[in-house]
Amino acid sequence: MKDNFIDFIKIYCKSGDGGKGAIHFHRERSIRRGVSDGGDGGKGGNIIMRGNSNIHTFIHLKYNRHWIANSGFPGGKKNLTGANGKDLFIEVPVGTIVKDVNQNILAEITRNFQEEVLFQGGIGGKGNAFFKSSKRRSPYYAQSGVKTKGNWIILELKILADVGIIGFPNTGKSTLLSKITKARPKIGNFCFTTTIPNFGIVKMNYDSFIVADLPGIIEKASEGKGLGYKFLRHVERNFILLFLISSNTENHKMEYSTLLNELKKFNPKLLNKKRLLAVSKSDLIDKRTKEEIKKNFLFLKENIIFISSFTRDGLVQLKSELWSLVRENAKR
Repeated sequence: MKDNFIDFIKIYCKSGDGGKGAIHFHRERSIRRGVSDGGDGGKGGNIIMRGNSNIHTFIHLKYNRHWIANSGFPGGKKNLTGANGKDLFIEVPVGTIVKDVNQNILAEITRNFQEEVLFQGGIGGKGNAFFKSSKRRSPYYAQSGVKTKGNWIILELKILADVGIIGFPNTGKSTLLSKITKARPKIGNFCFTTTIPNFGIVKMNYDSFIVADLPGIIEKASEGKGLGYKFLRHVERNFILLFLISSNTENHKMEYSTLLNELKKFNPKLLNKKRLLAVSKSDLIDKRTKEEIKKNFLFLKENIIFISSFTRDGLVQLKSELWSLVRENAKR
């Protein structure tokens, strides 16, 4: 897999310690021992995750895996409270799941600019002015700020897209993406040309939806074979699944069943998603062959769409069908 796409990473985070409370005395000629006026320490900075729709990978975290927020400043004389430590923001792609080392989910970032406080900064210690009373006007002690613990966390990216293109390698997924969007994925006449997810935006009048081209899935992908397993988790965050089967495959129905089976073994809930079936490279087959393919899929409720990225046949219908499903999903 290319180094510029990282969808799983482990980083160390530590929020800031609380600042120390001050020990100080206000002295005047008329005040013999002085009166405590030491201020409280400031609060330590928080560790905050923030969603950023302009980034799609954890590459920016690869060489900076230690994130430590500033500690609070100590209190001062004249009851001055120390400044709070600056919060530390970690920008992550939309679709990020944050887990602890025991795989417990700490947060999920599903929106742009969404902010989640992962670790609170330590509370500042009380200065000696806090402890003075009518009986004890000059206490000679203050609190230290609360010390925080560092934590290793796991960031896992599950790509958010309206439509995910599912299919065997070399079925024309990347070519299709390049024809219906302005994306320019790597295209080649060999298996596993797509080794990382690619994205594109389909324009529909004054609106749009996002399409993700995922690496090809093969039989036993759910068991770790090929590249599919590594990216099957991204399918969980696609609202609509577009199954793409090449017209020149030997058994269209078996290929479709294999794809469904791999999704089911990975996560049975994936089969509950809305889906659409398209047959690619339809310019290579005649009308009679198309009718035979349709007969193999009579069990499907929806119509099969025959498309050709080369001649652009069926692409308008495909976009229209996908847009209807996306809008339908948005109304839920």
